[in-house]
Amino acid sequence: MLDTATRRRRAALFVFMLVSGVGMASWVARTPAVRDTLGVSTGGMGVVLFGLSTGSMAGVLLSGPLVRRYGGRAVMWAGAAVLTAGLAVVAGGAAGSLAGGVFVGLALFGSGLGLAEVAVNIEGAAVERRIGRPVLPVLHGCFSLGTVVGALLGLALTAARFPVGAHLLAVAGLTAAATVWAVRAVRAVPAGTGREAAPEPDAEPKDRLAALRVWRDGRLVLIGVIVLVMAFTEGAANDWLPLLMVDGHGVSATAGSLTYTAFAVAMTAGRFAGGPFLERFGRAAVVRTSAVVAAAGVALVVFSPSPLVAGAAVVLWGLGASLGFPVSISAAGDDPRGAAARVSAVATAGYLAFLVGPPSLGFLADHVGLRPTMGVVLALLVVAALLAPALRPRVRPAAPEPSPPAGPEAARLLDDGVGRP
Repeated sequence: MLDTATRRRRAALFVFMLVSGVGMASWVARTPAVRDTLGVSTGGMGVVLFGLSTGSMAGVLLSGPLVRRYGGRAVMWAGAAVLTAGLAVVAGGAAGSLAGGVFVGLALFGSGLGLAEVAVNIEGAAVERRIGRPVLPVLHGCFSLGTVVGALLGLALTAARFPVGAHLLAVAGLTAAATVWAVRAVRAVPAGTGREAAPEPDAEPKDRLAALRVWRDGRLVLIGVIVLVMAFTEGAANDWLPLLMVDGHGVSATAGSLTYTAFAVAMTAGRFAGGPFLERFGRAAVVRTSAVVAAAGVALVVFSPSPLVAGAAVVLWGLGASLGFPVSISAAGDDPRGAAARVSAVATAGYLAFLVGPPSLGFLADHVGLRPTMGVVLALLVVAALLAPALRPRVRPAAPEPSPPAGPEAARLLDDGVGRP
């Protein structure tokens, strides 16, 4: 039976990923309206999106070292505060038609997201090892569920011509309230949790390069490539799918938001339903099949002349992209020795691809259009399908970690180093 501290820890992770998804989808669903408000071209929108990219790069690069020093919980809550502030600044920039304000807000939002989500993956992998059951697919499923909620809200408000600034400001308030609740919910969790990757204070300088040394492992490099591809595939839809349907297939802004909603629903369904398939067929087969399904969806969106066929194909895109990222993170952390450093490295690579790669597609789209540009995603999915065997476990799965004692005794034992993961 799951102990109270671990249950609260898992619930807090789920809540954080849910509200993060709401925030991301709220922004994505309103990108056509924001572009029109700012009066910029597709290439100009790519420049604005680089605010998200640069902030995210800083966040993900700092997250691993900060987790090793302060623990996952502290970094996660700090990131939540920064991303909430970022949403509020984006709202102000959109309301005032200030491209610079939106850029700065996205940089803050990206920084908070990068800081927090790498920490969440490290924490999630630790919970997964502790209870001996899949957690990361459901954890990322909560993010996808949040994107569904955010996309539906964005769809309704787009149709109602509700002001973008007021919409995003309300989402920032929701994120702040949910974060406060989650912080309070985990106060009883022992302070030592989430410090699996923390270095000893007297560690030699060379020991602090562990995050780079993990890449000497050839299998981890291949897992990193798979994460890059699957994150890029998901991020391309998150950044460009509404505009791809509006500009590439001539649908209305409302229909573009509806298409993104279908993608988010498919992502959510794939992540919540993926557990039984993983247990029956294994990681490699599931991710290989996922890459093929996603490739089919992207190909139909790119090459089909019918907006209806393209709109339906995003379901394949979403289902295929749903499991690649969380399954790869699980594969990186299946060896308890150095698991936090490995998970941090792979998660960092994935989030860099997720948030930095897709905005660069805007510059290519200025020359060839958004539909042909998505051929880059199609080619990368072929690579992921070929590399999927790297996800097979190298060693037999470890037994579930014992549950820690609860209450004051737990804190005393953790302070003494007893029962620490």
